[in-house]
Amino acid sequence: MKICLDYGEDGLFVNFPEHCTTVIEPQYPPGVAKPAEELQRALREPSGSVPVRELVGPGKTVAISVCDGTRAQPREQMLKVLLDEMRTVPAEDIVILIATGTHRANTDEELEYMLGKHIVSHYRVVNHDARDRTSLVHVGQSSRGIPIWLNRLWVGADVRITTGFVEPHFFAGFSGGPKMVAPGLAGLDTTMILHNAERIGHPMATWGVTDGNPIHNDVRDIARMTGVDFAVDVTLNGAKEITMAFAGDLFEEHRLACINSRREAMRAVDKPFEIVVTTNSGYPLDQNLYQAIKGMSAAAKVVKEGGLIICVAECRDGLPDHGAYADLLKCGSSPGDLLRLVNEPGFAVPDQWNVQVQALIQKRARVMVHSNHLSRDQLQAAHFEPAEDIESVVSKELEKRGTEARLCVLPRGPQTIPYVLGS
Repeated sequence: MKICLDYGEDGLFVNFPEHCTTVIEPQYPPGVAKPAEELQRALREPSGSVPVRELVGPGKTVAISVCDGTRAQPREQMLKVLLDEMRTVPAEDIVILIATGTHRANTDEELEYMLGKHIVSHYRVVNHDARDRTSLVHVGQSSRGIPIWLNRLWVGADVRITTGFVEPHFFAGFSGGPKMVAPGLAGLDTTMILHNAERIGHPMATWGVTDGNPIHNDVRDIARMTGVDFAVDVTLNGAKEITMAFAGDLFEEHRLACINSRREAMRAVDKPFEIVVTTNSGYPLDQNLYQAIKGMSAAAKVVKEGGLIICVAECRDGLPDHGAYADLLKCGSSPGDLLRLVNEPGFAVPDQWNVQVQALIQKRARVMVHSNHLSRDQLQAAHFEPAEDIESVVSKELEKRGTEARLCVLPRGPQTIPYVLGS
């Protein structure tokens, strides 16, 4: 059977034997016919809040948090409608903050692509920098003792608005909502504790889980303590079209968005598979290997113990070169070494959370990666096996594992979160 895998901007076609292949995709509805009207409806009929235009006005400064370039948020669409609803606020009193978390800053070219030429030229747009102490302010401690360092421009605004999109997240439960404050606009010291080994290793820190998830609990706690005046989130389909918009009180609108996302993205299977082929949902989500851990993590939910995961991710930005991910991978000769390292008392290095998740996946299954932008040496240095010819690898693995072996394909990667019934 011929399958198109999300890969870069163009996709990648593969052929697998039909008799043993199960393809699992989200049950996405079509995008709304008029996204601007759907967004306007959400802003004017919010959940648990007055409409956004009643919160703002002349004399009030406004900070708006948006996703960085590694996320598929329809930023320009959302901002156009939001800014139109706030037209009583002068442009000079509005700052748009790119919630990079610990990622690199977006370039001028990327910002124009993300936000549109008009917004970039008429509004102040600032890349958050988690490592620049001068751009941060300490606002206290969370209820579990996390020191809260947040973007100074965010904290200083009269009205704070988050915008994002909601999909299952591999350790925070779901994206969007309160994540647009922390880690999105948090300092590195805050994120290091928020994503420490204890929290990442917790059994409830996984896809689609909010209640009982220590990371999601802390994220909500920080947002609640520091204050968000209004929130806007959307859910998207495979074509990255808006399927529904949510707005209003941060926690209420995000709860509703999570329910919708769970219904569309999470799929049950009867038992694990010997082989799982996954993607990282194509561009912009598969820009680098660091992000591609999410696709592997989705596959790990339904791969058999000792099975094989093949992750198809373009990785045009390489490993990447920001943060400590690439350097940390060199600190052990095997995933087991890395797992022991990150769990050592007092160990704290940026990006250790992705290395920890990667090692936990590799503890369960063998992992191969197909990428046109990473060499064999680079993949092996990252503790992965290269999969240059995907069809050949799958064919040999099926033959080795016998006639009862089954193959699962996740063409949309972490846009689909499969799980084994009863797990």
